[in-house]
Amino acid sequence: MNKLHVSARMKIREGKLEGFKQQAAECIRQTKEKDTGTLQYDWFLNSDQTECEIREVYESSEALAEHKHNLRKALGRLFEEFAYDHTVVLYGDPSPQLLEGARTMMPDVEIKVYSFLQGLE
Repeated sequence: MNKLHVSARMKIREGKLEGFKQQAAECIRQTKEKDTGTLQYDWFLNSDQTECEIREVYESSEALAEHKHNLRKALGRLFEEFAYDHTVVLYGDPSPQLLEGARTMMPDVEIKVYSFLQGLE
């Protein structure tokens, strides 16, 4: 399993929903324009629109690193102004370099990794 699946969750700051939605649209626009290995990048809101989950799929660790590099300013603004309490779950086998970089760039973010065990294929 070379692909990496990611589930990122965050809470939306009170009174910042519209700004959050605009910044999410900017992140999606930049992903479409800049990324070469992003296969899925879908944003979901819970029923009361206070939390968001992003479902992501990347071709490889390199593709995920490229995505984070491409969106560093847009995601920085997202968390500075509109979101907090960020957690990330990685499914697959990320490279040690990717994990080290993620933990260095996001020291306050809980990152869990689940390695593939078995599936239909």
